[in-house]
Amino acid sequence: MASAEQEKVVVVFRATGGAPILQQSKVKVSLDSRFSKLVLFLRKQLKTDSVFVYLRESFIPSMDDDVAVLTQAYGIEGKLHVSYALTPAWG
Repeated sequence: MASAEQEKVVVVFRATGGAPILQQSKVKVSLDSRFSKLVLFLRKQLKTDSVFVYLRESFIPSMDDDVAVLTQAYGIEGKLHVSYALTPAWG
């Protein structure tokens, strides 16, 4: 059986496009979480209703995507790097 530590992934948030830098730029989330959980976290931390999020500085995932699938496909060294901005940063 997998331990609780193995069922989580580190998410690294990177500010872009003049967005404020988070005090806590790394968080651990459950692999069975949806991407929408990360967006809600960002909205709460940034105190805004609108935030633009990107993987690989270009790909905008669906809010229903699983964190596990995104990490497997787009993760770097087992971490999921999420860029965020308050206005559209990439086309």
